[in-house]
Amino acid sequence: MKPFGYVRAGSLREAAAAYAAHPDPRYLGGGTNLVDLMKLGVETPATLIDVSRLPLDAVEERPGGGLRIGATARNSDVAAHPLVRTHHPLVSRALLAGASGQLRNIATIGGNLLQRTRCPYFQDVSKACNKRLPGTGCAALEGVHREHAVLGHSAHCIATHPSDLAVALAALDADIELYGGDGSGGTDDDGDGDGDGTRTVAATDFHRLPGDHPERDTVIRPGELVTAVLLPAPAPGAVSLYRKVRDRASYAFALASVAAVLDLDPATGRVRHVALALGGLAHRPWRATTAERALTGAVPDADTVRRAVDAELDRARPLRDNAHKVVLARNLARDALTTLTTLAATARRAP
Repeated sequence: MKPFGYVRAGSLREAAAAYAAHPDPRYLGGGTNLVDLMKLGVETPATLIDVSRLPLDAVEERPGGGLRIGATARNSDVAAHPLVRTHHPLVSRALLAGASGQLRNIATIGGNLLQRTRCPYFQDVSKACNKRLPGTGCAALEGVHREHAVLGHSAHCIATHPSDLAVALAALDADIELYGGDGSGGTDDDGDGDGDGTRTVAATDFHRLPGDHPERDTVIRPGELVTAVLLPAPAPGAVSLYRKVRDRASYAFALASVAAVLDLDPATGRVRHVALALGGLAHRPWRATTAERALTGAVPDADTVRRAVDAELDRARPLRDNAHKVVLARNLARDALTTLTTLAATARRAP
């Protein structure tokens, strides 16, 4: 047992101040990932700052029809929320695809985005891992890596990001709201005593590719706290889906996953908007911009979809044992886009 300090924050300002005042701190939400890593010796914080009781669990409509989902909202609650299921069913489906019911009941939205990779070499402190200890090497490169990255990896890290939610948020052009970072708590613009030192980061920019610094999972600054996910208003007529391939039917991380949004021009059947994000393939959710550019303005027939997806995955660089992930992703993406095209076309013909 390694001793550590514990602080229960009563406000955002208290949380930021505690982070600045205590040695080697970590924020604690549901703890479904952090506590596991502490048991393994991967994370060894000197102080835990409990933010799970902060009033950040609401799901609220925003002006213009978007949604604001608080960071301490539980995954199960968000997946079942009527506003989420009505406006952004893609988020609900992605959340329900992750973990088990018991874990979804305690895991938080903010924590889901900040969870660390499930690479077994990262989780084993006896193995070399640049993500865990920069400069020690990457044991996965020559080890067992059938579940590792085929896109955007580097010589320093081939880990993948495990979040299903993050893939959906990337496809939806969501924003991540962050608070604090310097211990000051920002300015108190609305008189609530917490300060409003917030910034937003696009979900597509929130997670990083490994490059030379795989220890940096996100662009979050020291002391910053995720406070909310901001979803835009859904486009009228747009259809979406989330699909995931894994080694077993439940409680497993994605070998490959896809979140897709499609909006067709009702007069021409051409693509007005398409968003395609792939999970399980990279250090972050992979927004398939090459495929999106190829599809925008086109009629999404089978050949067009095939060429667009193939152009995206031509960028893949599979390793010795994981070329199957490229095949999985290709088939998933093609099937998702074909399914959405059929759904959108049916909606166009509906009276």
